[in-house]
Amino acid sequence: MLKQSIVMLDFETTGLSPANGDRITEVAALRLRDGQVVERFVSLINCGVRIPAFITGLTGISQAMVDSAPPVAQVLPRLLEFIGSDPLAAHNASFDDKFLQAEAASLGLTPGYPSLLCSLKLARRVYPSFGSYRLGDLSSKLGIRFASAAHRAEADAEVAAAVLLEIGRQLGRDYAWQEVTPALLLAINKLAAAKVPAFLEKQRGQILR
Repeated sequence: MLKQSIVMLDFETTGLSPANGDRITEVAALRLRDGQVVERFVSLINCGVRIPAFITGLTGISQAMVDSAPPVAQVLPRLLEFIGSDPLAAHNASFDDKFLQAEAASLGLTPGYPSLLCSLKLARRVYPSFGSYRLGDLSSKLGIRFASAAHRAEADAEVAAAVLLEIGRQLGRDYAWQEVTPALLLAINKLAAAKVPAFLEKQRGQILR
């Protein structure tokens, strides 16, 4: 599954919206190829703002940790270089993307990834009977465990990557595909949920001919 490269991204942040002044505190980016993680980029980030107490309680990321971390002006260019021109994926991707776009714009940088894939949307389409698609609930349903504490960027990215790969394997099992590509997942991602079964059957028919 997923022989072509795709980068799974996860941010920890000070809040929900960069428009409200919230900033990134930690990043993890994992490059997936041939169904496994082949490269990773992980860093705390000195975002230049105070860390709310409830964020420290949720993530374990303290003010002292970010104060001693490299500044965003150093981390973001390295992150964008790491991502390069590979497709980007995240769980609830619009959240991570808006922070990435905001931080890049503040530095006068332009991300180069060609497409954005959301594993949460994919899960809704591939597992329509699941009651919850939050990362913790979804991973539990799929038998995927966190290697370390949730709400840290690397742990969340690892689980999101495992979820994405399992979605690929599920599609392979259901539709007899030898390979699931980022382009195929992106096409599914863009469809309304009701149109997905017919689309997948059509794709299977084209492959089997």
